Amino acid sequence: MELTPAIREFAEEKVQSLEKFFDNITKAEIDLGMQSHHHNKGKIFYAEVTLDIPGRTLRVVKEEEDLYKAIEKVKDHLKLELDTAKEKMRRKDKEEIRDQKEYDVESGDDDYSEEYEGG
Repeated sequence: MELTPAIREFAEEKVQSLEKFFDNITKAEIDLGMQSHHHNKGKIFYAEVTLDIPGRTLRVVKEEEDLYKAIEKVKDHLKLELDTAKEKMRRKDKEEIRDQKEYDVESGDDDYSEEYEGG
């Protein structure tokens, strides 16, 4: 299948639009094509996008009779995956901050242990 400039531009725009949902995408790979041996009649196109984010690699493949629909579906699915990943990272950050605060309280800083003498 020949990749036209219009298809390439459409796919790149959709993947770049994901940066507004997750600003730390370190790498993106796009693979577009047509399935040669598929059980359905007619042409079946696929869109596969692999994103590298800190600590994870997300990969989504969608198949459709229309290549543009396949690209849209991949983008939509990746948006959900990025939202989930962002929430997990936030939860982990909150837990680490909470653990640090607990440690600070338990360390018992003695600078404030002056005795009060009433007058």
